Amino acid sequence: MKPEDVLVIVLAGGVGERLAPLTRDRAKPAVYFGGPYRIIDFVLSNCINSGLRRVFIATQYKSLSLNRHVRQGWSVVSEELGEFIEILPPQKRVGEHWYQGTADAVYQNLYSIIREEPRYVVILAGDHVYKMDYLKMLRFHAERDAAVTLAAIEVPVDEGRRFGIVAVDETDRVTGFAEKPADPPAMRGQPHLTLASMGIYVFNSETLIRALDADAADPQSQHDFGRNIIPSLIADGRMYAYAFYDENKKAAKYWRDIGTLDAYFDANMDLCRVNPEFNLYDPEWPLRTYMPPAPPAKFVFGEAWRRGEAIDSLISHGCIVSGSQIVGSILCPNVRVHSFCQIEASILMPGVRVGRHARLRRAIVDRDVHIPRGAQIGYDADEDRRRHTVSEGGVVVVAPGEEPLIGPIDDEALRLEAEADRRG
Repeated sequence: MKPEDVLVIVLAGGVGERLAPLTRDRAKPAVYFGGPYRIIDFVLSNCINSGLRRVFIATQYKSLSLNRHVRQGWSVVSEELGEFIEILPPQKRVGEHWYQGTADAVYQNLYSIIREEPRYVVILAGDHVYKMDYLKMLRFHAERDAAVTLAAIEVPVDEGRRFGIVAVDETDRVTGFAEKPADPPAMRGQPHLTLASMGIYVFNSETLIRALDADAADPQSQHDFGRNIIPSLIADGRMYAYAFYDENKKAAKYWRDIGTLDAYFDANMDLCRVNPEFNLYDPEWPLRTYMPPAPPAKFVFGEAWRRGEAIDSLISHGCIVSGSQIVGSILCPNVRVHSFCQIEASILMPGVRVGRHARLRRAIVDRDVHIPRGAQIGYDADEDRRRHTVSEGGVVVVAPGEEPLIGPIDDEALRLEAEADRRG
């Protein structure tokens, strides 16, 4: 198995409706995660760490920020050696429509795929967070002389209806596949678990091309890998399931399809824990991203009544915390928090400015939003719902152009502020 025989297609054109308003102005893979990272950085880091350096990224929906991020942060390959990480926007080579599904997104780029003459094609989703060595899966695929291999992970049966569910025999050969079944079947000997497809596929290139041609000619198809391509190839008998091997080095396997605001919030908050489920700090599995030029994070003022500090939090480069307390929160690059603020269990996107005496709790503040002096977010549920998007779990999302509730500032706080200004 040689990495140069492999071509990777990352599908990054999804709308991400359930993450709105965070996806109002950007594609889901371009949403920030864990401070300086974008969601797509994790799958691209997997590719580089796996030695796979020929990567196409199929984009479609509001892709400007994603395109810019890839251009600025992922020029880590050598064109002289035939390596590339390249954006593939819809080109309408085979028709007049935009991408109609995941399979159609690949089919419309068959011209680019065939030109690279790969032996194997790896299909990945650009909006999942996990660590995986794809070369191990490719070796599994080659050893079994498979035509198609899909990665699979055990999930609780009661969550199985959210996934494509795989049935396998004792040799890991796929014998059945159901996309989001109402009643997922349990695994043999494990009545509480079912086997879910991760949306990670390895194809022999000729198998993929034949399947996509047949699917494109079928007017009844939804042109989706899970609903159409995978079920159509099971009868051939050369489809296998690869048990996900997690490079995260934790007791439980970590793979997240961050499809909702609450799932996004919870996954970020996990990173603030003393021992988070997802490890950002493993030097043996570096996570790359675009790091704009910015100074180190800074915390200023040390008086008991005005101290810049962060507890159980991730603070990115370029941030300044001035006489405020940050607890269990994530500050993306270049955030400014002015004095006398309390930020608790919140995510502040790049460029956010927080005025004095603001209080934020269980909030996500979108990029470049200015939180005014005395704002209160996460303390009055009715006012939050009137002014902002609020998730089912009560997380408040503050988007550009919205006006937060301004609360009263008590006399003692004003006295301390006057004292601080007097001292300079």
